[in-house]
Amino acid sequence: MSNSLFQNSYYICVNVNAILYGIELVLYYLTMRQLLQRKSGKRTRSDKFFMGFSTALLFLITIYMSTEAIFGEEMWIVNFDFPGGADAWFAVNAAVWYQTMGTASFVFLNWLTDALMIYRCFIVWNDYRVIVVPIILYLATWALGIIELVVSGEPGGDFFVGKAEQLGLAYFSTTIRLNVLVTVLICVRILTYARRVEGTLGPSSTRTYTGAAALIIESALPYTLAGIAYLVSTGLNSGISILMGAFYGMFACISPQLLILRVLSGRVWTRTTTTVGPTTAFSGSRAVTASQITSANNSSDIALKDITKDRIYISTSTVQDSDYV
Repeated sequence: MSNSLFQNSYYICVNVNAILYGIELVLYYLTMRQLLQRKSGKRTRSDKFFMGFSTALLFLITIYMSTEAIFGEEMWIVNFDFPGGADAWFAVNAAVWYQTMGTASFVFLNWLTDALMIYRCFIVWNDYRVIVVPIILYLATWALGIIELVVSGEPGGDFFVGKAEQLGLAYFSTTIRLNVLVTVLICVRILTYARRVEGTLGPSSTRTYTGAAALIIESALPYTLAGIAYLVSTGLNSGISILMGAFYGMFACISPQLLILRVLSGRVWTRTTTTVGPTTAFSGSRAVTASQITSANNSSDIALKDITKDRIYISTSTVQDSDYV
């Protein structure tokens, strides 16, 4: 695929990558600052995982956006006088080694983000049965992704043409179907649980865990929506598919980074949040039962503002480090 619309979309893609990459750098800095402020002896397994996972995300997205920028420079500037113009140069060099490396980093980034989202789906539901279908789809994305990388990286291969295009469409259809499924499962769980809890604690008490921010970040909604846009444009063989792919690739990094940052701020759902109904609210080390909350409306024994001014966990046990990830 190479035409005027595609060339313009590719140019915008490079600029969009640069802007969103700047956002990712800020999120990575905020994440690492929180983690590094903790003494090394007090860092938990989750902290070490977040450090490694965040660094891997940044490393992969750096490869992806750099190769896209270099490819554009080679096509428009270094080889501006190539016979046939930019379209002809693209057709000849679509399978250049560093472009294949960029595609591989894109696929690996998908795998990391999808794995994290499947695990978050399990945390929100706390039920292994819910993630059976997502895991099957996830395994399918590994098989299709590897085949796609081999075919698109062959000499003369083109990610947007022929067998590579068909395999790419199959791969992204599968991984985006997985994204949609996991996003819907998480949103349904949060909204259902919100209705049940608000009857006891009130809407203001649960907004931290059931509000718009929780839905968007916990379910990686931007990542899923960008994937749908990319899949539709690719299926229509539209020139803007490269631009939609830029949004999809960058949100594959930004969405999990936002989730990690939310975890570190203590505003994310845990296993104990979803295992028990609205029976106990915790504010710091203080526990208050639902009956006490109800009686507080008619007495001054317990001030609701003391209960809800800090973060609230719906649980009957202390939140452990492993409850987050």
